[in-house]
Amino acid sequence: MRPNTVKKLVIPAAGLGTRFLPLTKAQPKEMLPVVDKPVIQYVVEEAVVSGIDDILIITGRNKRAIEDHFDKSFELEYNLREHRKVTQFELSEQISNLAEIHFIRQKEPRGLGDAILCAKKHCNDQPFAVLLGDTITVPDEGFASCTTQMIDAFSEYGCPVVVVEKVRREKIKDYGIIGGREIAEGVYDINTIIEKPAPDNAPSDLGAIGRYVLTPDIFDILISISPGRSGELQLTDALQQLPRKIGLVSHCRRYDIGDKLGWMKANLELTLQNSEFGSEIRQFIQSLEAGENT
Repeated sequence: MRPNTVKKLVIPAAGLGTRFLPLTKAQPKEMLPVVDKPVIQYVVEEAVVSGIDDILIITGRNKRAIEDHFDKSFELEYNLREHRKVTQFELSEQISNLAEIHFIRQKEPRGLGDAILCAKKHCNDQPFAVLLGDTITVPDEGFASCTTQMIDAFSEYGCPVVVVEKVRREKIKDYGIIGGREIAEGVYDINTIIEKPAPDNAPSDLGAIGRYVLTPDIFDILISISPGRSGELQLTDALQQLPRKIGLVSHCRRYDIGDKLGWMKANLELTLQNSEFGSEIRQFIQSLEAGENT
């Protein structure tokens, strides 16, 4: 693994989460639990194990719970110490010490490009990673994190990186789809990227999954372009104008927490993999399938 050349991370987390209503009426979708942690904590932890120590989370209205989660909780930790709940105290303390985490508000939900533009001053002239706040990735056995894989690709090729995966034909309309030439196994020299095309108009079946390494020239492009679909500032439109970018098929399993079904699937699969709960939950599911009373 090469030395980490990317030390900053932007997490867009300002979306309204309308597909989760009524669950998200009073809480951010990024704070929905997956097993025993909120989604966004998985995202932050992925960045930290990849060597990133400076994180900016883009929030919006009704997202204060995200800030509270990563802040130090004096009252809670005092109570845990007083009652000698050492394990729980250490867990709470670890969360607030994960990284240097900053917050800024996107004043209105104007698209992913606009959210990233909010990070211009923070990132300054440095390359930075972007991880969407509602997507979890787990590396395949024997591989580093998805973020580490894309940082390594950035170091090798010296240009922005878009992590992609093959998507089913009926799902193409939900993704930014890349086109380009494969220059190494799982690495594509992107010549076009289209936001949510119809399947017949898509340049391939490789869709962006919400993991990027970007260079600071993306900010001037975002400032110069006009809003695209639905009046939103699209990151894909800005990526299209970059002189060079690569698509990377990573060695990881992705969990899309963007809708209720994806969230439920992630909870089920990651619970079954959990060393504390997995075995008992597997037995419980088997008993349900057998029609047994529990």
